[in-house]
Amino acid sequence: MTVHFIGAGPGAPDLITVRGLNLIRACPVVLYAGSLVPAQVVAEAPAGARVIDTAPLNLDEILDEMTAAHARGQDVARVHSGDPSLYGATAEQMRRLDAAGIPYDVTPGVPAFAAAAAALKTELTLPGVAQTVILTRTATRSSAMPPGEELAALGASGATLAVHLSVTNLARVVRDLVPHYGADCPVVVVFRASWPDEAILRGTLSDIRDKVKAAGLTRTALILVGRVLAGAAFDDSRLYHPDHHHVLRPKKPVA
Repeated sequence: MTVHFIGAGPGAPDLITVRGLNLIRACPVVLYAGSLVPAQVVAEAPAGARVIDTAPLNLDEILDEMTAAHARGQDVARVHSGDPSLYGATAEQMRRLDAAGIPYDVTPGVPAFAAAAAALKTELTLPGVAQTVILTRTATRSSAMPPGEELAALGASGATLAVHLSVTNLARVVRDLVPHYGADCPVVVVFRASWPDEAILRGTLSDIRDKVKAAGLTRTALILVGRVLAGAAFDDSRLYHPDHHHVLRPKKPVA
C-alpha cells in the first residue's frame, strides 16, 4: 500500500502528467482538493473508488482516511493542485505518514507560474533583463514569512517575482516593490491559469491594484512582477549563437 501525492497541475485537466493520471485511474481511494482540482481528473478514478473532497476536512481527518486505507491495503491517490512542492501543505501530511510507518511517494505537477507564463507566451528569464525567478507569497491569515523573506527584501534582487496567494494583499505588494522596481514596472495578474475562465490583467505597479479591484478578483490568482513582462528588447541567448560551441556542437575547423 502506498499514498501517492500527485500534482494535478494548474487547472486544465490535460495538464496532469501521464504518471499522475495513471495512478488516479488505479487507486481505490482518491483524496482531492475539491476547489482546485478539476472534476475531470477525479472522474478518472476507477468505478467504486472512495473519492473524497478534502476541502471540508482538517489534517487529522485526512490522515484518518489514509490510515484506514492502509489498514485495508488500498493505495491512495492524494491529489493536490499545481505541484506538491509549492504551498501544498504536503510536508505535514508526510511527517505524519512517516510517524505512522505508511509509505508514500510524490508525482510532480505543472506549477501555476509555468501555466501563467505559457498563457502570456513569455519567458520569465530573458538575457540581460532577468535570470532569476523568485517564487514567494505574502503573509495574510496564513503562516508568517520567515525573517529575511519579506517581499521588500526579495524585491531588492530585481528578479522576476511570482507572488502566490496574495491577490487580496495587493496593496502591500505594491508598497513593498515600488521602491525597487519603480511604479512603471509591469505587473500581470493571472486568474485561474489554464482554467476555462482564465483571466489576465496587465498593468504596472501604479495601476494594477485598481484593475484587480475593478475585476473583482479575490482568490486563485498569481501576481507576476518584473521587466521581462514589458516585451522590451533583449539580447539573444548565447545558446544558439553561431560562435558558441560545446560538446554537442563542436567548434568548426577553420578552412
